Amino acid sequence: MSGVWLFHNGVMRLENPEERQPSEDRRKRSSTMSCNKTGKMKELLHIPTGQVVESYSFLEQILVGLGWERYYGGDGDLIQFHKYDSIDLISLPRDFSRFNSIYMYDIVVKTHNVFYVRDN
Repeated sequence: MSGVWLFHNGVMRLENPEERQPSEDRRKRSSTMSCNKTGKMKELLHIPTGQVVESYSFLEQILVGLGWERYYGGDGDLIQFHKYDSIDLISLPRDFSRFNSIYMYDIVVKTHNVFYVRDN
């Protein structure tokens, strides 16, 4: 299952971007792309080193050090990590340019006290 989760008018749904019309795509993107009320972009900060995550190679290095393993059985559009002693799964878009605050907060929730999301 691939697509994008959209939250619009209090309803969240999974949509496949190829199925949307161009005008509908622009309208929905404008309502879901802003990261906060001021329109600032977010960044994922690795707390122990104080470095901002700017690539998947850096993120993978940290996650592996925390006991996460790369999971290769999933969707080809995703990079996934799982922890041996947990049911948690971190799913990220393969294209780092699509890495946004939703994925960042998912990482923060699943790796307590290691990452922090802040305004850029």
